[in-house]
Amino acid sequence: MGETTDADVHRNGLAWLLGGGGSAPCVDGVERPYVDLDAAASTGALVEVAAAVDDFLPGYASIHRGAGWRSRASTAAYERARQSILAFAGREDADDVAIICRNTTEAINHLAFRLDLGPDDVVVTTVVEHHANLLPWRRFAKVRYVECDPEGTFEPDAVADALRGNPRPKLFAVTGASNVSGWLPPIDTLIELSHEAGVPVLVDAAQLAPHRPLPAAADYLAWSGHKMYAPFGSGALVGPRRTFATGDPFLAGGGAVDLVSLDEVIWNAPPEREEAGSPNVVGAVAFGAAARALEAIGWRAIRAHDEHLASRLRSGLGAIEGVRVLGPDPSVPTLPVASFVVEGVHHALVAARLAAEWGIGVRHGCFCAHPYLLRLLEMSPTETAAYRDRVRRGDHTHLPGATRASASIATSGAEIDRLLDAVRHIAIGAPAPIAYEQDPTTGDYHPIGGDAHWAGPPARRLRNRVDQPRCPPADPYDGT
Repeated sequence: MGETTDADVHRNGLAWLLGGGGSAPCVDGVERPYVDLDAAASTGALVEVAAAVDDFLPGYASIHRGAGWRSRASTAAYERARQSILAFAGREDADDVAIICRNTTEAINHLAFRLDLGPDDVVVTTVVEHHANLLPWRRFAKVRYVECDPEGTFEPDAVADALRGNPRPKLFAVTGASNVSGWLPPIDTLIELSHEAGVPVLVDAAQLAPHRPLPAAADYLAWSGHKMYAPFGSGALVGPRRTFATGDPFLAGGGAVDLVSLDEVIWNAPPEREEAGSPNVVGAVAFGAAARALEAIGWRAIRAHDEHLASRLRSGLGAIEGVRVLGPDPSVPTLPVASFVVEGVHHALVAARLAAEWGIGVRHGCFCAHPYLLRLLEMSPTETAAYRDRVRRGDHTHLPGATRASASIATSGAEIDRLLDAVRHIAIGAPAPIAYEQDPTTGDYHPIGGDAHWAGPPARRLRNRVDQPRCPPADPYDGT
């Protein structure tokens, strides 16, 4: 596959995805073309990825120490995937290693353990982060946060101030792109500032990887295959070999060792030292194939496609009366990701109606970025305390949140327009063709009756019935 144009991305994106398209049964009995606008959570598999897995599976075997032909061929496929991951990160000529793990979350936990942080050490991160780039650092060190403004962005000066604080940080951990607002921090500038302060940088590239080249100057990179068209459960941590050359690995077990006695262990060299147990070879093969395929499509075309969809999505939602788009002004470049709220309509109900009535798949909630979303929603401390009290009592009916639409290389402008039409319909208060009820243990809404595909979990049948599309007018954060 040679270098493509933006027009090619629009035309061919759906064909590049295995099983692209398809239909969804809606509650009015009509099957509608399915619109997948949940790419920020997971993407489908590229055809090249599925083909690579199909080619590999007949000879699949355990790797690294088997003498048989299948084991040798599987080892070669696994190590080829590792080299593709390093190349995707721009590190094939550096003395870096690519540790293949399950996902971004595991990669960041892995690094947090291996940096040998102490309770008095400081890690700088930001309130924009996914929980995967917040929670691991709190286990091992003190965390210094960079705040955001009401639009959900921050300036490089705020990062520089945090880096200058005492004690000097051991690491700056920052997202390459927000999974909530799609905002792209000025990552190259931030890395430069951090290095000037003598602080290494981890970039959480989970959202960035399928949309932009990874930042070449970052010390550490973590990202996942399932967000870049390789949904087989693999991720990567890339960083300097010296970080992993000494000390105990994150996981201890077979494959990570040279010699073991009952009172001594001699660890293997990295990256094998960091990959104890039988690895997900199929996932690695898929991950490596996706890396090669995205580079073949070409970043210029992918970026042009993203920018077109992002503008159409964010400006279109912002033009609907009663809809508020969270995050920066539409003039600020973002990924094709938009989180929004519809006045008077619970975010879970918006998502349920889009799915059940229009065949549009989106996500709702806090998107594993609670501190960031609460700031974007401008929730007061009193409101926050009230909803937390409800959650402690097992009541999720009034969880704060938003609805998120996120596009992929397979998304067309016409599909964005379908979403806009559906959201406009909900925002004006048009009646639903069927009643919905809410499960208090999850906060999700489900249509009442109709296809069993749309029913809620039988063990938690729903309690809060909504016959009209708008939520009750009572203050959901009154603490009662």
